[in-house]
Amino acid sequence: MKTFNNLGLNEKLIKGLEKQNITEPTKVQSLTIEKIIENKDLLVNSETGSGKTLAYLLPMFEKIDTTKKDPQVLVLAPTHELVMQIANEAKQLAENSNMDVNTFAIIGEVNIQKQIKNIKSVKPHIVVGTAGRLLDLIQQKKLKVHEVKTIILDEVDSLVTRKGEAIVEKIIKTTLRDRQLLGFTASLDEKSESFCDYMMKDMEIIRVTDESAINPNINHIYIYGDRREKFTNLRKSLSAAKAKRAIVFVNDEDSIEVINEKLNYHNYKSVCISGKMSKEDRKNAMTSFRSGKANILVSSDLSARGLDIPDVSQIFNLDFPLSKNEYLHRCGRSARGNKKGTAISIVTNQNLGVIRDYKRQFKINMKAVELKNGQFVEVDFKALKKETKAKREEKAKQEDKGKKEIKQKRETKSKKENKFKK
Repeated sequence: MKTFNNLGLNEKLIKGLEKQNITEPTKVQSLTIEKIIENKDLLVNSETGSGKTLAYLLPMFEKIDTTKKDPQVLVLAPTHELVMQIANEAKQLAENSNMDVNTFAIIGEVNIQKQIKNIKSVKPHIVVGTAGRLLDLIQQKKLKVHEVKTIILDEVDSLVTRKGEAIVEKIIKTTLRDRQLLGFTASLDEKSESFCDYMMKDMEIIRVTDESAINPNINHIYIYGDRREKFTNLRKSLSAAKAKRAIVFVNDEDSIEVINEKLNYHNYKSVCISGKMSKEDRKNAMTSFRSGKANILVSSDLSARGLDIPDVSQIFNLDFPLSKNEYLHRCGRSARGNKKGTAISIVTNQNLGVIRDYKRQFKINMKAVELKNGQFVEVDFKALKKETKAKREEKAKQEDKGKKEIKQKRETKSKKENKFKK
């Protein structure tokens, strides 16, 4: 079993980690830290909650020359929330380790002149940002990248979408040709693998787990009902689960605020985030959720990407995810580290086939439950089949009886008619 000391980390970092109650490296950290320090280009596929952020931040802290005042590391992330989370984790590591490594977060929807001013005053070694705004600042020559030795693509599969691929490529090409490129994701797909292979010098893929693996500490259940019953089933499920801190996922961004308002109307302490909200409103919602002021967060898949929110006990799929990758990422918001969690899906007829596919692909036992007396009760399919068969037989019996009665009435009527004719 490797230790942080074996991985080549200095004493300051090890003591800093101890302040965060981190004493042993996770599997992904054990497999990557030494290779990153050796300046290798890596594409890392590891399940959610496995410690990927520290897997790249720790070797960056080893490599950064704090005597230089220009950015040496760029970290690209797909959402505002993930950018802020990574930046905060880097700042916490610097503080706990007593190391003069400065980090600065750059996101869109913020006054660009203010950001330019802050870059000059902070003089960051690590810049974490969303791709669009980073490229703006680089092209305006307000963010100097001539000293950048490493670029990290966090949630690389989300960064190199159809719209994002060209932006990410432009950012990489503004830096030195011998820079190091690292990609991290919980759901490695063909496109991100192809992109990294094209951009990296000599790509090495590290698969920490089977790419279709889901954290085994997550329990999976689903509740079946009509479409019009979905919100009622959600509300009853929240109550039955005794949810202390939960995320409710919705596919349609337009309905997020409506769901949030309905939950608050039913006396739940709920907040929401969506891509249509302002940066400030999203920040306030996340602060309320993280602090415990609100215990339910309603979101699209925006918050399923990389967010590490401690003690999320359940995730609820009010709308079933549109792809297996999104199911994997949503589930990964609970059971962080070694904790346990539950994924509860509210499903209709059209989702039943997909559930069968996910059970097979992810090798999980996704149980059907129903709500009885405010509790989840596993559906007894044998009893249900028996009950359905009994109902069918009873219905057939009643139909036979009805047919006999109709036949008797017709015979009686026919006899009367014949008698009348005579």
